[in-house]
Amino acid sequence: MKTIILLSISNIFMTFAWYGHLKHKSAPLFLVILISWGIAFFEYCFQVPANRIGHGVFNAYQLKTIQEVITLVVFSGFSVLYLKEELRWNYLVGFALIILAVFFIFKKW
Repeated sequence: MKTIILLSISNIFMTFAWYGHLKHKSAPLFLVILISWGIAFFEYCFQVPANRIGHGVFNAYQLKTIQEVITLVVFSGFSVLYLKEELRWNYLVGFALIILAVFFIFKKW
């Protein structure tokens, strides 16, 4: 559970680093890059320990899959709440297909 919590926190930071500037398009690009880089530092402070702690419980493929699902959840909330963008049905279908991939990755064959 610790891995998932740390990955969730890291994804919140990374989502703001990558997409938060979209509400501030008048800001100079160089400044936006520096701010995003600074935010990304905190993302790494959570992501690296999450993967260290999680590896062994999960393999690297499973860790990456967990991270991608968390990214989709965090980004969806961010997009709706912060960017005020619509969450459309086709996005949800696409996400459901990714969740289907999770089944195949975690299934013991």
